[in-house]
Parts: sequence; structure tokens; C-alpha cells
Amino acid sequence: MTYDLVVLGSGPGGYAAAFRAADLGLSVALIERHNNLGGVCLNVGCIPSKALLHVAGKILEAEAPSHGVQFAKPMIDLEAIRHHRQSTVDTLTGNLKLMAEGRHVAVFHGEGQFDSSHSIVVKGDTEQRLEFKHAIIAVGSRAIRLPFIPYQDPRILDATSALQLERIPKHMLVIGGGIIGLEMATVYQSLGAQITIAELGDQIMTGADKDLVRVFEKANKSRMDFLTQTQVTAVEPTPDTLKVRLKDAHGEQTLNVDAVLVAVGRTPNGRNAGIPEIGVKLDERGFILTNDQCQTSIPNIYAIGDVTHGPMLAHKASHQGHTAAEVIAGKAVDFQPLAIPSIAYTYPEVAWVGLTETSAKQQGIAVKTAAFPWSASGRAIASGVTQGKTKLIYDPETERVLGAGIVGAHAGELLGELTLAIEFGATLEDIALTIHAHPSLHETVGLAAEVGAGTITDLPNKQAVKRQPSGRA
Repeated sequence: MTYDLVVLGSGPGGYAAAFRAADLGLSVALIERHNNLGGVCLNVGCIPSKALLHVAGKILEAEAPSHGVQFAKPMIDLEAIRHHRQSTVDTLTGNLKLMAEGRHVAVFHGEGQFDSSHSIVVKGDTEQRLEFKHAIIAVGSRAIRLPFIPYQDPRILDATSALQLERIPKHMLVIGGGIIGLEMATVYQSLGAQITIAELGDQIMTGADKDLVRVFEKANKSRMDFLTQTQVTAVEPTPDTLKVRLKDAHGEQTLNVDAVLVAVGRTPNGRNAGIPEIGVKLDERGFILTNDQCQTSIPNIYAIGDVTHGPMLAHKASHQGHTAAEVIAGKAVDFQPLAIPSIAYTYPEVAWVGLTETSAKQQGIAVKTAAFPWSASGRAIASGVTQGKTKLIYDPETERVLGAGIVGAHAGELLGELTLAIEFGATLEDIALTIHAHPSLHETVGLAAEVGAGTITDLPNKQAVKRQPSGRA
């Protein structure tokens, strides 16, 4: 069997590449080692976690100040919650199967192993060898495992097993203060668990600016304990608890918990599937090296998604998938985004895109910021979500928007306008002169721009012309 294109991996990048290539007239085979299409994201990652976070949000909203409406204590039905999670996954993976069939993409389930630069062996119920003119590697990443963790103990969870919601522990330690750990902490806390976060770095949610993270921490100080610059050195199972040893600048301590969630990051799968053996070049961490067309060191083989450099995000992978498919089909395109948005779907959400203040400082780039506090937003006050902030990061000379950060309810939904603004090279004035609906949360984007442009009237204006009070000389 010979195909114009074989795609190894059916996650958001893989299926996007396969479907785009098929739409452009190529014969396509898609290889997936699991029973369902969709990869980690759809099956055991971003989609099921968001289904659970939706439930968590409803619980946390009900627990917030009621403003005259009293709610009874939530009755938790774990089986029904698990059903919601799985039905969400089944709907999307089922749709992928139908779209593959409709596009005449040949789907092969099994482990794919390259045996040359033009062939791959699929080991499933039977062994099949596929010949191809081009291939796209979309094998993703896997969770990093710590050597001292007793993973055989069922009380030890990772990002996949935590989604199963087998039980809600009384006290759960989350090792790692990144987005995945904080999202699952939000779910388990809303369902009744006491949460402690242990983060080795000096702040949780690395990548986001500290002023945004502080808003999140303040909103959750009664729900979670945040231990930064803290190393977990051992986890010892006992019949009743997991005994965890922690080390920080003040010394060592022992914490007894009922479950441990290990969420210390992910590592690329670049050394798998015979990839290095056929000559595809990797860096020392196992990332596949690619150019702006997603092309590897072997001209007819491309790579996309988590296995390549850049943020490990599904939306990055899907756009790379489109690029690779279009290049293979002969189109003059490349992958050079100015902004890739990041969102922590926590409570409240934290979202950022483009240049952050932290990265600007690290790179020696001069920037200015303009921020609008949600405590001055009519919609936020009316909705009881004043713990929020919208911040723009811009060039001090041209006032071109270089980055943005938002913390607050539905922050991720407000990021689209700012991502587009960065890609289009918009300035503060462009955003400030764009009429935003009032009252709305996205109005805070326009108001933040007005702060920077010096036209704000919803806050005291530091750039206002100073004059004597009326009636004085």
C-alpha cells in the first residue's frame, strides 16, 4: 500500500494534517496506536479535563457569594460526572472517525515504526507495511516520571489516571505547579479534597507573569496551600497514608496525604517509533528539529506538535499540521506565528499571549504595560467577579502591542482579540478606538488600551492635563 502521505499520530495536529491533506487531493493514511482517534488531547487530556473543569466551575460558582440567592450544598454524583466526561470524549472522537471516513483517510490502529525514509510498519492485530512519498510525525509527548515515586501504589496519580475520578481523597498533594497540576487541583478541590501544591520554582504557573499569578493565588488562598521553592524528595506508602518528605530553604518536613498527583511536565516522544534510526535529527532533549515548513532533516518527512520545539499546546499542533500538509501539497506557506495563546482553565482562569513582562526582561526588550483592574468593570462588579485584571504589554516607542495577560472569569475567551491584534501589528490606539460593548468583560481590553493611550475616563487618568480647579486664577 502506497500513499502520498502517512501521518503517525492522530492527535489535534495529526488529524488536522491528515484531513487538510485529504482535502487537497492527497491519498492519506493515519496511524493511531489507541482504539480511538484524537490522541492524548481528546482522549485523556485537554477535552476530558475541560469537561471536569466545567463541573468544578459550577460548584465553585454556587459556593461564591449568592447576592440574595441561597443554594443548597452540592450533591456530588461521581458516576454522573464521569459519564459527562466520557460522553464528551466519545462525541468528539466519534466525529473524528466520521470525518476520516468522509475524507477517505485510511486509518490504521497499531504501533507505527519507521523502517526507512519511505516506509513504516504498523503492528496491530496484524502487521502491515505502508509505503509513502511523505510522512508527518505527530507522536506527541508523555508525562515525566520521577524515579523515587512508587507508581505501583493506586494512590499515586498522573494527569491521565486523575481524570478517572475513582475517588476523592481527603488531602491531595500535587507535585508541580504548572497548568495541568493546577487544573486537576481545581477539579479535586471543588469536589471536596484539601489541596497542597509543591512547586520547585519560585512561582506556580511558570510562563505567566507574577502579577497575574498573584491574583489567582489570592482568589484561592482559602482553597489551596501553595508551597513554592519546595522539593519533594521522597514518597513513602503506609497502610493509611502517603508520607511525603518536602525540602525548602527552611529545612525538611513531612506531610501525610491520601493521594499524590505527579504533574511535573512532559517530555517529547522523539526517540520512539524508529525516528532517530532513520536519520531524523533530534536535539539533546528528544525534540525533532524542523524548519519553518515543519520539515525535518529528511526532506520528505515532517514533524509537528509536542515532539517539536515550542509550547506543548494542541492549537500549535493543529496549525503546524495545516502548514505541513499544505507544504506537501505544493503550497508556499510556513509556520511563523507571532503569538501562541496559553490558558490555564483554573478558577479564575489565567491567560496570556505573546511577550510577557518576564520574557521581555530576560531578552532585554524594553516594554511598557497598561492594565485595567476588573474592580472598576461594570460587568465584573455586577457579576461578582472583580478578582481580575487585563494587562497589555507594548513597545514604548511605537505603542505596538507585543503581548497581553488576563486573569479572571473566562479570561481565555477574551484572549482571541489580543492574539489577532499581535498578529496584525495593532497599536494601543487601534484597540482603544475599537468600540467594545458595554458592559462586558471584553470591554476591559479596550479600557486597558485607553489606560496606555492616555484616554481613559473610567479611571483616574495619569496623562490628563493638569489645571487649576474652576474659579481660581
